[in-house]
Amino acid sequence: MRPRTLAQMVGQRRLLAEGSALRRAIEAGHVHSMILWGPPGCGKTTLALLLAQHAQAEFVAISAVLSGLPQVREVLAAAQARFDAGQRTLLFVDEVHRFNKVQQDAFLPHIERGTIVFVGATTENPSFELNSALLSRCRVHVLEAVSAEDIAIALRHALGDDTQGLGGRGLVITDAALADIASAADGDVRRALTLLEIAADIAQGEHGQITEASLHQVLADRSRRFDKGGEQFYDQISALHKTVRSSNPDAAVYWLARMLDGGCDPAYLARRLTRMAVEDIGLADPRALQMAIDAWETFDRLGAPEGELALAQLTIYLASTAKSNAAYKAWNAARKDVREYGTQEVPLHIRNAPTKLMKSLDYGKGYQYDHDVAGGVALEQTGFPDAMGERVYYQPVPRGLEIKLKEKLDTLRAARAQARSGQQAGKKGQA
Repeated sequence: MRPRTLAQMVGQRRLLAEGSALRRAIEAGHVHSMILWGPPGCGKTTLALLLAQHAQAEFVAISAVLSGLPQVREVLAAAQARFDAGQRTLLFVDEVHRFNKVQQDAFLPHIERGTIVFVGATTENPSFELNSALLSRCRVHVLEAVSAEDIAIALRHALGDDTQGLGGRGLVITDAALADIASAADGDVRRALTLLEIAADIAQGEHGQITEASLHQVLADRSRRFDKGGEQFYDQISALHKTVRSSNPDAAVYWLARMLDGGCDPAYLARRLTRMAVEDIGLADPRALQMAIDAWETFDRLGAPEGELALAQLTIYLASTAKSNAAYKAWNAARKDVREYGTQEVPLHIRNAPTKLMKSLDYGKGYQYDHDVAGGVALEQTGFPDAMGERVYYQPVPRGLEIKLKEKLDTLRAARAQARSGQQAGKKGQA
């Protein structure tokens, strides 16, 4: 059922719409080297075949999973021979991201000379997986997962095609059942056709009727697309983190469910949720960190699926409670000063002086024990190295518990500044 014309392709309306730049170039036979980036079953191989057809080029396909550098050199040598004879070669490299740098570099001179029209297919982000030299010689075209509505069109074509499809079997299927198959395929036309074929085989024993019961068997495992190490993984964890940060518990728990459904390690999710508790909630709600640790431990004790509820409750709470990254920003600012100022000496008055020698060297001299001072804070006492002066890293936000912390620290910092100002004025007067 592979489409034999551009008109037969389903999906990719944005890329291959009538009058689009790529559609016009293909139909004119002006095919350039390109990278086709998209999920499985969206039409990358089919599009490459149609490119070769319109360019009147020899179609040669290799897989980066199965081919090594010797095979690549053989294919390129054959392409060179065809080029010398006046014939073009369209070289389709499936899973191109699996080739290493040396293997990818082997294509470069042949692309430049025009020996081949290079078409690479990948499910991974090319900017991460492909060499910049190869990317600079190819245009990247992004293909999208095919919608359930478009997949249903492809399924109807298969049911009506007597030659290549299932048209001669006399199958009977409702529109609702066809929509269920299209939805279960999760954007993958190839998977949808496979599911339809399995359902058709089962229906042969039921007088060609694809029943609800038989379809239930076929669609029992409705796994969603999820790559534990690929871009989908990082996109989804980004979505989870950002919806928690945006105080959207409904969206956050959805992305948690998506990742668990796709087979993500729950321990990874527990660790990331704990990070959110300290990075995005912080001291606005200190309970969040303990809840994160408790949810993590609960999952370890209960396992799946019961323990997943603890992670879900944590996600909802983190998304719903007050947010603050003030502690996170303070920590980063302190680290920056540590790098910038290098090894600064600890001021003498706040050094420890456990020996007579240290005391004779003025360790601890002038230190004020805060509990003995009125108000419990020695306001004139500095805490930073002399070369740095007093710094302010932590700026509480007016949300959650930090409202109270902000009130206290604002008052305390103003009192410190006033006390130090008076101290400096006194030193000038003595001078």
